[in-house]
Amino acid sequence: MKITVDFEECLKDSPRFRATIEDVEGDVCELESKLDKLVKLCIGMIDAGKAYNAANKQFVNGIRELALQSTKDEVIESSLSKFAESLQEMINYHTILFDQAQRSIKTQLQTFVKDDLRKFKEAKKQFDKVSEEKDAALIKNAQAPRNKQHEVEEATNILTATRKCFRHIVLDYVLQINVLQSKRRSEILKSMLSFMYAHLTFFHQGYDLFSELQPLMKQLGGQLDQLVVDAAKEKRDMEQKHSTIQQKDFSNDDTKLEYNVDAENGIAMEGYLFKRASNAFKTWNRRWFSIQNNQLVYQKKFKDNPTVVVEDLRLCTVKHCEDLERRFCFEVVSPTKSCMMQADSEKLRQAWIKAVQNSIATAFRDKGDDAEKLDRKSSTSTGSLDSGGEPKERSLKGESALQKVIAIPGNACCCDCGQPDPRWASINLGITLCIQCSGIHRSLGVHFSKVRSLTLDSWEPELLKLMCELGNGVINQIYEARREELGARKPQPGDPRHEVEAYIKAKYVDRRFVRRPSDEELRSKVVSLSKQEKRLSSSSEQLPPRPPPPTPKLRPGSNASGQSVKSADSGIQHSADGSREMLATTPSNSSLADADIAEPPPMPMPATLPPPSPCKETVFSEPKEYSSGLQLYWASCARSLPDMAEALAHGAQVNWVNTEDDKRTPLIMAVRGGSLVTCEFLLQNAANVNQQDAQGRGPLHHATMLGRTGQVCLFLKRGANQNAADIEEKTPLAIAVEAANADIVTLLRLAKMNEEMREAEGPYSQTGDETYQDIFQDFTHMASNDPDKLNRYQQYDPQRP
Repeated sequence: MKITVDFEECLKDSPRFRATIEDVEGDVCELESKLDKLVKLCIGMIDAGKAYNAANKQFVNGIRELALQSTKDEVIESSLSKFAESLQEMINYHTILFDQAQRSIKTQLQTFVKDDLRKFKEAKKQFDKVSEEKDAALIKNAQAPRNKQHEVEEATNILTATRKCFRHIVLDYVLQINVLQSKRRSEILKSMLSFMYAHLTFFHQGYDLFSELQPLMKQLGGQLDQLVVDAAKEKRDMEQKHSTIQQKDFSNDDTKLEYNVDAENGIAMEGYLFKRASNAFKTWNRRWFSIQNNQLVYQKKFKDNPTVVVEDLRLCTVKHCEDLERRFCFEVVSPTKSCMMQADSEKLRQAWIKAVQNSIATAFRDKGDDAEKLDRKSSTSTGSLDSGGEPKERSLKGESALQKVIAIPGNACCCDCGQPDPRWASINLGITLCIQCSGIHRSLGVHFSKVRSLTLDSWEPELLKLMCELGNGVINQIYEARREELGARKPQPGDPRHEVEAYIKAKYVDRRFVRRPSDEELRSKVVSLSKQEKRLSSSSEQLPPRPPPPTPKLRPGSNASGQSVKSADSGIQHSADGSREMLATTPSNSSLADADIAEPPPMPMPATLPPPSPCKETVFSEPKEYSSGLQLYWASCARSLPDMAEALAHGAQVNWVNTEDDKRTPLIMAVRGGSLVTCEFLLQNAANVNQQDAQGRGPLHHATMLGRTGQVCLFLKRGANQNAADIEEKTPLAIAVEAANADIVTLLRLAKMNEEMREAEGPYSQTGDETYQDIFQDFTHMASNDPDKLNRYQQYDPQRP
């Protein structure tokens, strides 16, 4: 039994089935065309007896065309070709032939065309109509909002009814196709064979020719009987199969999708999903998705090349999406992008999510030995913090950063599962991770964890120091303080991904294992940190006074306001109106510390300056209420990163404002504490670099006033607004000029120049001036590795004469 279209395949309504239907419809359409042509030619032959010879030649050509159309059926093709050759030699027909031709050709084939092909066309119309209704019902069901229950029920009922109708129609349509394909052979051969026997009977002139053809004709006659019997049997078998399938229970089509990793065709799972486009319109399109070869792909038509959504399932995660208006949505997140999809029902969504999770687990199990190769192949970091397009030459990368971070106690194994030799890190938490845990951390979002590679990404000094001052041991003491008390099991290497993911979410998102301090413990902690800050302040005040800076040289043409500065490295001069001009000479070996500053002639400075008063003195007083925000506030000033991490774990807001202390923030207190790493830690945890205190001063103001060149460099790289003015209408640049701090003036003016150059280059400029990049890189390394070189200037004193 030969089935042209499989009954099981039609119920899936897959692209393969649609492609087969298109081929069959095209074949039947062409068959109808050829048969109609043959019948019309036969009628023309009967009506135009006088033009018999010409009509006969055309008729023979029609037979040849029909033979060519039937190249897939060797019996029809070979037989018709042989008949055409014999008829080509028979030019003189008798009139009696036309009567037989009318009975054998016209009547039989017209009946076949009118009856069988008409049934096919009617079935096709019903199929096309119900297909459109099904698509419309699917779209309406997908678009039904979850908060309008009546619309959801209505859409579901319509979809159920439409699916049921579709199954009946498509089964009938496939039956009609298979019956037609089975019957066409016997009908065509039977008609033609009858016509050829008419030639043998009525034309004695062609007896010799047909005597040679007679054995073949007899052979076909015998085959025709068998073909008729076979066609009848095939029809009964197909009707029986049609009836059997129709009686099956298809009330729950959602259970048809199952994950099969051992599928012969390599496709572990496939089916229709709605996919949200990544364009601005966010349109939803229905596509045929499949999981194959450790990839998630989709295609619009069966003949289209699959589009890869996820290149490697080991680097992705999948999660539910309940914040959309559409129902049954889920998201597959990879290191480079995310794909939002929608199933037709909740069961299908769960099936797809489970299938993706199983694929991830299978990929890790089958390709666990390739994890190191994968680590070196694809970098999924959050990107270099350097504002340039390429990592700088002296930024640590590869084994250098890895060795420094791994050397910290506890960092030699993954912080969450204990996998040895981790190659990834969370920079805002200060921990090391294995590749599987890094993928889970990445799925949490950058507001929880920022993942970078220890071997592939460039590491700036301040970020590397941040990693070295925290580490897995410190963070686990905070985030796993109550784990044993609660009886929670810590994942081990090789545990299923979903178990590790659940633990990590409980640890960092829900913070289930963090020990909440009592009010007395919190008060004791805050008081201790405030005392520690005082000790640091007093120790710094007892340092010997630094010598005053050399008197800046006044460049010819500079005005009294001192608004012209030259960077020795860059060779670029800024004038008062913000314009830039290249200087004739650029000393190649001059140090940034000796930059030529065109400032107003300073007044003679006394040997001992009055006590500095850059802002209101910080004095600890009993607060109205102790909170984790207050702990973060004083820990930032006391340079205690573990206490800062603990405060954040307890729920402290990184931009918490101390209303009792001039509305200062933890970042401003970190500036006052003098630690570059403390500022970096707060910025990595989303601290606002432009948040101002009650005096209108942001972190950049305070860093400038205190002469903290390294912090100024850091804030400028993180997007600090150097044009912001405090309540005295002073910008950081004005403060730096007044304090004659050449380094900070250089940084501020270079940053402004770079901003102007980027604006001039257009909105798509990314890197800015290379000199700016190099100088900032020099200051970054100097601030982290040799900070004493930057402490050449006393802090700003607004009362200084």
